[in-house]
Amino acid sequence: MSRTVQNHYLDILKFFNNRATNAAAESFNAKVKSFRNAMRGVRDVNFFLFRLVKLYS
Repeated sequence: MSRTVQNHYLDILKFFNNRATNAAAESFNAKVKSFRNAMRGVRDVNFFLFRLVKLYS
């Protein structure tokens, strides 16, 4: 436990000072995973990326 705190203490302090989290990035990652599951079986990578950009940009 102490090694984890030592490795991440700057991020921990950043949270308490600025209330900054990576929640937005985690939310976007969950959306991409959900979209990827919905598009399972699509072999055209360019089409997949096109649809991803159009939906979430």
